[in-house]
Amino acid sequence: MTTIHHRYATVRGQRLFYREAGPPGAPAVVLLHGFPTSSFMFRNLMPLLADRYHVIAPDHLGFGLSDAPPADEFDYTFDALAGLTAELLEQLGVARFALYVQDYGAPIGWRLALADPASVTAIISQNGNGYEAGFAEEFWKPVRAYWRDENPENEAALRQALTLEVTRWQYLNGVAEQSLVSPDTWYHDFALLSRPGNDLVQLRLFADYAGNLPLYPKLHGYLRDSRVPLLAVWGRNDEIFVPAGALAFTEDAPGAEIYLLDGGHFLLESHLDAAADCIRGFLGRAVS
Repeated sequence: MTTIHHRYATVRGQRLFYREAGPPGAPAVVLLHGFPTSSFMFRNLMPLLADRYHVIAPDHLGFGLSDAPPADEFDYTFDALAGLTAELLEQLGVARFALYVQDYGAPIGWRLALADPASVTAIISQNGNGYEAGFAEEFWKPVRAYWRDENPENEAALRQALTLEVTRWQYLNGVAEQSLVSPDTWYHDFALLSRPGNDLVQLRLFADYAGNLPLYPKLHGYLRDSRVPLLAVWGRNDEIFVPAGALAFTEDAPGAEIYLLDGGHFLLESHLDAAADCIRGFLGRAVS
């Protein structure tokens, strides 16, 4: 059985939780989770990678078991979350690593790569967007309205994303055999979303997501210039980030490997083995 360690580190006065597995001297793989989950989403993937790789999966501030200071005590932005992640990796002595990004993990990972291109050995995007083409119009409509005007009506519409119903939808939408997805996932996430004050944390990040779009041209330039190996393994039925977002990587990373699997947003819950086969094969070619 693979040994997974559950640890904490203090970064900039904040206590961050992370999971760690695999030989410390092996090539590092950093797993960055999305909304509304945590490193819990990697609980089953980590044992499938840890025989060959040093795997680290942190919980972003405000998520999972990391600290969640109120929004009036910490300025929640993707810049700030990326800064905390960079300092955590520095504390752990991880200077070079492959990046796995999903959902919110993508804009955090893109900032790490742009700040220190030489540190990233490879990129795995699992429904982690980097192109305008990836946005599902219907899902993002209330978010874009909130970007334009943070009025009470737009806020009320966006708060639906913090409900148990929508959290469950994110896990089950696009999954043909829904019995494969454990209800533990959405109940786990919803319990953490429902902590007092966390709604304001999430609203702050919804608003700040608009700042990720101007970053995309820089990301595309980085992909062209660095020629970093890239894998996009994507749930083709995702109605948050659509498959066009995966295919778009080939515009700037001609050697990108693209796999569209018959799943949804949280592919590891329904298609773990297929996704892991893609990831292990890719890492074996790109990193080992």
